[in-house]
Amino acid sequence: MSALQAAIEHWARTKDLWFDCGFQTYEEHSDGEPGSPAIVSLLCFDGPLHSLFNGFSDDDGSYDEFHALVHSLGFECENQDGSSVAFFATDPHLSSAFDSYFHWRWVCSLIQPDCDDVYEEMYAHFAQRPDDLHRLDWREFEILLHRIFQNQGFHSELGPGRGDGGVDIRLLQRDPIGDLLTLVQAKKYAPHRKIQLDAVAALYGIAAVEGAQKTLFVTTSAYEPVAKRFAARTSGAMALAASRDVATWCETASAGIIADKSLLVSKPHVSRIVADVSRVADHRVVHATYGYNTTVNSFALVIKETKHAALLMALPKQIVSHDGYGQAGFEVPVFDQTALAMQNADTVWRVKRNIIDGTVSYWDGSKGYRRWNGRPASFNLAD
Repeated sequence: MSALQAAIEHWARTKDLWFDCGFQTYEEHSDGEPGSPAIVSLLCFDGPLHSLFNGFSDDDGSYDEFHALVHSLGFECENQDGSSVAFFATDPHLSSAFDSYFHWRWVCSLIQPDCDDVYEEMYAHFAQRPDDLHRLDWREFEILLHRIFQNQGFHSELGPGRGDGGVDIRLLQRDPIGDLLTLVQAKKYAPHRKIQLDAVAALYGIAAVEGAQKTLFVTTSAYEPVAKRFAARTSGAMALAASRDVATWCETASAGIIADKSLLVSKPHVSRIVADVSRVADHRVVHATYGYNTTVNSFALVIKETKHAALLMALPKQIVSHDGYGQAGFEVPVFDQTALAMQNADTVWRVKRNIIDGTVSYWDGSKGYRRWNGRPASFNLAD
């Protein structure tokens, strides 16, 4: 990837075209879920390269020369939106490796304290690949466990990560007889580094001081026999778990998540939102455009969101004015019964939620690169 970028930059500088441009990963550019084949890199541009790739200037055959260079390096390219070019590996084995790599980076991006249950890939990934737990850093491992416990119905309190007094997570289980407190210690260790007796005994001692009813030690490695014997003598007050247990928890969590995202929100709730936004301009109606030479509008409704994620539901649209040929004019979203019919598996999907300079936007990778923003008063039908 770095060799591709270096060769392209050298070529562009030699031809005096390297102005207002640079490389980004698909993750940086769209903050969306990678597709297959994976986009290895994106060349984002304005200036001379924008003119070249959009057919405004090619007096010396630079366009064909660029494609020949990319092909000679084992890649192919595609104009994405008039302001960026995406690169794909042509070799099937290399392409598959990039797919795996960028999917892994996507999974890691989902490990956040507030990603909600709209993300089942995180659980499914580790259920199928428990060895990948070793690729997480220690804090990511703690957060993953925190999310799993929340999925299991616990009230989970994630510690600060440093200076936590030997307790990474506190689990509170509501019970008619009395609340049950479980203290969790997580250790992301290499497979050969086994947990010793002192670490297990220390957690048990902290529980005794805090009055916790249970303790759970979780590691990506294994336990020394003496540590196992100690836990066995606690009459069930201490449990030991390893990577295979985490994988099983992830499998259970993944199975419990509804694949059809439209079922995560009730129809009466969606009906109320549609009625609300039909009366006044509302930030829950979002808008995206794509294409060059022509402008294609898409409209959606935010039907559920958390700090980092959201569910969008597609909205139908109608042309309110045009040039007589339907090629230029304005269009708006529709909020009648046809909008309510959009609540189904094909037209409700998840996006990542970002706040930049106080402005909320939603980044969509599953339906191509799109950034969804709040809607203005009217929308161009075409340029």
